[in-house]
Amino acid sequence: MDHIKSALERAKVENNHAISGVYEENEVTGTLSDDGQEIKYTQTRIIDVPKDILKENRIIAGIGPGYIIDAYRMLRTKILQQMNENHWNTMAVTSATPGSGKTLTAINLAISIAMEVNQTVLLVDFDLRRPSLHKYFGFVPEKGLSDYILNNEPLNELMINPGIERLVLLPGNEPIVNSSEVLSSPKMKQLVEELKARYPSRLIVFDLPPLLSTDDALAFSPYVDALLMVVEDGKTRSYDLKQAVEMLKGFPLLGTVMNKSQEKPMGYY
Repeated sequence: MDHIKSALERAKVENNHAISGVYEENEVTGTLSDDGQEIKYTQTRIIDVPKDILKENRIIAGIGPGYIIDAYRMLRTKILQQMNENHWNTMAVTSATPGSGKTLTAINLAISIAMEVNQTVLLVDFDLRRPSLHKYFGFVPEKGLSDYILNNEPLNELMINPGIERLVLLPGNEPIVNSSEVLSSPKMKQLVEELKARYPSRLIVFDLPPLLSTDDALAFSPYVDALLMVVEDGKTRSYDLKQAVEMLKGFPLLGTVMNKSQEKPMGYY
């Protein structure tokens, strides 16, 4: 009996240590509580992006109150309702064709979700052929996702907080030519599983390439819980949109976002 008791005590200690290790990997010294306690990153690199850069690149963290922020808040609420109802914590943002503004939509959606006091977000640049997430924040990453893929760099050395509370970026850097093979590889599945295990309380948003340009987004789709489609008002053809949606048949689609709308808001609402 003493041997059994000792083994149970030892297992309890090891389990507690493992849980503690998860919080260490979360790189947070403070805890995220319902009252919005500040998060302090101990390993994640922090870059204070000037507000004028955010404003210039149409990122809502640098824009004052108005209908643009309200639109993203509405999108955030609809997304979170579906994610919570289905117990999902990973989603991808894509478009049918290039130029629709999917990356900016992913950024502003992630920031609007991070504005929730009880929600943290990890935004990942998975447009491996044309990584551009970092450009919107005005910095050049020393290391990025390609270093993890090609050189096995640890994830905690790639994470960046852009000075926006509760938001962490996993940027890309060097383009990867054979991106579709990489995205459908076991290593990518391992990456998603590692991110989900490492950050169980975070919503993870992946910025994917356009569906009709390459097979990258289609190859990666099985690894996420749901997808969001971005369309450009007056530019995305109905034929292209139907073709893109048909390609995603069988995958949960959260809906579509009409970007660059030409319709002017009526009054405050």
